[in-house]
Amino acid sequence: MFKALVLEKEPAFRAEVREVDDTFLPEGDVTVDVEYSTLNYKDGLAITNKSPVVRSWPMVAGIDGAGVVAESSSAKWKKGDAVVLNGFGVGETHKGCLAGRARLKSEWLVRRPAAFTARQAMAIGTAGYTAMLCVLALERHGLKAGDGEVLVTGATGGVGSVAIAILSKLGHKVVAATGKASEEAYLKKLGAAGIIDRNELSSPGKPLQKERWAGVVDAVGSHTLANACAQTRYGGAVAACGLAQGMDFPSSVAPFILRGVTLCGVDSVMAPMARREEAWGRLAHDLDTALLEEMTTEVALEGAVEAAHKLMAGQVRGRVVVRTR
Repeated sequence: MFKALVLEKEPAFRAEVREVDDTFLPEGDVTVDVEYSTLNYKDGLAITNKSPVVRSWPMVAGIDGAGVVAESSSAKWKKGDAVVLNGFGVGETHKGCLAGRARLKSEWLVRRPAAFTARQAMAIGTAGYTAMLCVLALERHGLKAGDGEVLVTGATGGVGSVAIAILSKLGHKVVAATGKASEEAYLKKLGAAGIIDRNELSSPGKPLQKERWAGVVDAVGSHTLANACAQTRYGGAVAACGLAQGMDFPSSVAPFILRGVTLCGVDSVMAPMARREEAWGRLAHDLDTALLEEMTTEVALEGAVEAAHKLMAGQVRGRVVVRTR
């Protein structure tokens, strides 16, 4: 028996931690003893039932997990291997990792970098891994340290916090957009060189505005993303990975055809394995684990539902790690 955060749809939605056994697990060729999971924005949506994230019921929440292989019928993995899982529909269509045990597909797993403990890997989680994918996207476009200011929106969230820490370590001048003025000291400790109020970006704006940003990491969407594009310098790039403000994109083609701005869509859920391994390898090299600890809060599995509600209410800073055992 082990504990799992189970989501039920009938007769009414509920999210509760309860004891289950291996018969509750889905099909898969690798069984993992999960040591830590985490709460991402998508987990918050699922656990609070604020969006139809879950497509199969009952569901075990948790799109991320880190632990060791308990059983494997795959030649790729053997008992005792340290692994990380991010995305691939886990916690949505396949029972997830907010549990003491998960059964997964071998092709979904990444070998956990030796630089990270299971707890640190989940302090990174999908949010931090997505932040690294955004940085890689900007680098592929040619962004280099010294090119100019880089904007990070949703700065106190998981993606934003990790993005600031990475970009700052790489030598970029990072400007953090936040609605939480009280978190200025936190953001500057992560490496932000400047802070702007998110209200400067969150309302409708002109299609083209004063050029400022050499690059952007945006986890917010909607008017914030539109304004970020309108303020990006000639030839700059914007990496878009989130929709905290909304899925809409009330912009025009002006930044793209008059300034040559590139909008890079960043997907973490179905990203190919080579890109995942590149991201985790870079995280092991480019993320200061002391700063990672600074942005991390830990809760027990029994506290995950309450933490998810706080996350959706905007009351969480940085990352939430969930101890599953």
